[in-house]
Amino acid sequence: MTTSLAGSTALVTGATSGIGREVALQLAGLGAEVVVHGRSAERGAEVVREIENAGGTARFVSADLSKADDVRRLAAAAGPVDILINNAGIYEFGATDETDDATFDKHVNVNLRAPYLLVQRLVPAMAARGSGAVVNVSTLAASVAARGAGIYGATKAGLEQLTRTWADEFGRSAVRVNAVAAGPTYTPGADVTPGLVDGLGATTALGRGADPGEIARAVVFLSSTEASYVNGAVLHVTGGQLAIAP
Repeated sequence: MTTSLAGSTALVTGATSGIGREVALQLAGLGAEVVVHGRSAERGAEVVREIENAGGTARFVSADLSKADDVRRLAAAAGPVDILINNAGIYEFGATDETDDATFDKHVNVNLRAPYLLVQRLVPAMAARGSGAVVNVSTLAASVAARGAGIYGATKAGLEQLTRTWADEFGRSAVRVNAVAAGPTYTPGADVTPGLVDGLGATTALGRGADPGEIARAVVFLSSTEASYVNGAVLHVTGGQLAIAP
């Protein structure tokens, strides 16, 4: 991609590892100033340092996205942004009868409420300026039933519906809102369950899991003017679906 993002500011949630880290690095590589969000100051400093060593500009802001007041503080600390990447999310697998209230609430608060509050606080200013882009990172499990991932998939399905609603709400102000539904991806979070990505990757048409950079490139594309007429889309970056054998 040759598009320059010089002069723009991007907030990337969950930017200290995995897909979010790759998104932050790629946006910075195109000239955007990146607000790196995460919970670990040490990992945040590493990402900022990597961006700065490559000639980019970044700063770190810590926030606990499970707490509404902390999400609002993050929005205030980020200040005016041109690009919002709602990447941070949690997933804890379990059957419905094994999911307690705390687990349910945490998924809703991090995966659904936090993006909602960030859009609520940051996007009206984009609309007032007449430009902006929001990309929500979703998952294949939002549209395909995933065993043991009911509440995770449900919150991401909700995020995809909000994507379409926000695209309508802010589109006339030239703020585009899209989502990327990621397939199985090799991230530190997924690595906690050995063989998870290998097994899921084998069910894709490409027959493998994704590198975080592959998902990030789709996110960055939707953030850029290269996608100037893409609005309200959910882009599946999932390796393709295997055909049903007759």
